[in-house]
Amino acid sequence: MSEQSPVPSVHPATPSMQALKRVRTRHFQAAKEEGAPFTGLTSYDMLTAQIFDEAGIDFLLVGDSAGNNVLGYDTTLPVTVDELIPLTRAVARAVKRAFVVADMPFGSYENGPREALHTAIRFMKETGAHAVKLEGGERSADQIRRIVDAGIPVMAHIGFTPQSEHGLGGHLVQGRGAGAEKLLADARAVEAAGAFAVVLEMVPADVAQRVTQELRIPTIGVGAGPHVDGQLLVWTDWAGLSTGRIPRFVKQYADLKGVLSEAARAYKEDVQGGQFPTAEQSF
Repeated sequence: MSEQSPVPSVHPATPSMQALKRVRTRHFQAAKEEGAPFTGLTSYDMLTAQIFDEAGIDFLLVGDSAGNNVLGYDTTLPVTVDELIPLTRAVARAVKRAFVVADMPFGSYENGPREALHTAIRFMKETGAHAVKLEGGERSADQIRRIVDAGIPVMAHIGFTPQSEHGLGGHLVQGRGAGAEKLLADARAVEAAGAFAVVLEMVPADVAQRVTQELRIPTIGVGAGPHVDGQLLVWTDWAGLSTGRIPRFVKQYADLKGVLSEAARAYKEDVQGGQFPTAEQSF
């Protein structure tokens, strides 16, 4: 992405991605070089994975955000590898085109490169995922390098890293002021370690633009403005299904909570009023 054209043009259908039978790591790099934005969503099950895959979403992240959206936790911190593996397996089995990324949860790689590789191998062998993701910049560079050296693609994640929310002081934008240089150092570190892409979460748009221009690898924004190579959102947020606070950077494309609530009430009323089941629904 050049300095003259910092904001990628929006292509209704990008041939380099849309026509693919299967998205690979090299295709994200090609998209960056062509200035063609790509898309990602979280997914935790077969049904949404199939829908998003058929819609042309380029990659699906089986995120530890399953803690808040599937498993009933208040944060992502309690999520375990054993909990994410069956979810990742379901998503990987369901897709035909999309690139599936398995999120490595808190406590599964912090003890060093050996632990990180062990976790990554489990995800690759037991789920059919195409890559793994882990949080941290310079502090996670050795882990990223060890996994990549074993032939496993790694998506890095810097800026606001939810697994470190207590250390960061809460849900705070990262990279402001003097923090911009630290963010750039983290970005350079994960690129040097071999990550094929890096997520920038809750980062000022101008800083994300600078990172995008300086890195050779693609950047993926989560609340990082338009000057990145791709975008990623938690699907329950943009679909209006989340019950908690919706981040300000999310655009809601549907109100599934409202639709499902209305359907559930209609079903209850039909049963109580004797309108369901009718003869047509009976044997």
